[in-house]
Amino acid sequence: MTTESKLPPPAGPRPTLLRRRAASFGHAVRGVGAALRTEVHLRLHAAAAAAVLGLGLYCGLQRWEWVAVALSVGAVWCAELLNTAIEAVVDLVSPEYHPLAGRAKDVAAGAVLAMALAALAVGGLVFGPYFFGS
Repeated sequence: MTTESKLPPPAGPRPTLLRRRAASFGHAVRGVGAALRTEVHLRLHAAAAAAVLGLGLYCGLQRWEWVAVALSVGAVWCAELLNTAIEAVVDLVSPEYHPLAGRAKDVAAGAVLAMALAALAVGGLVFGPYFFGS
């Protein structure tokens, strides 16, 4: 048993549900910020998202097109963030090389690649007609 578990609970009122949710949101924002500072690929995805946003505004996308673009960008970001988390956990539990650790990291990276290719296809379907006609 750790010493932390022997300590009495902190004095004062318990945080409200709203305060706990706000703290949880803060942790999530901190995690995205940490990933942006440390992951080159996430910064590339951020630049691509900004470019797509500008291109969408320039083309005057319809609502359904914005939905497709937003879901694609969000899915790529989610895949990249999950890949980053998986890599961190694998590095923590397996600091030495292990084939299964390598496989886990490769598969997580493959998920990002698959999602990025799907997003590229969506981008082609949405933006293609604006530049190459129907």
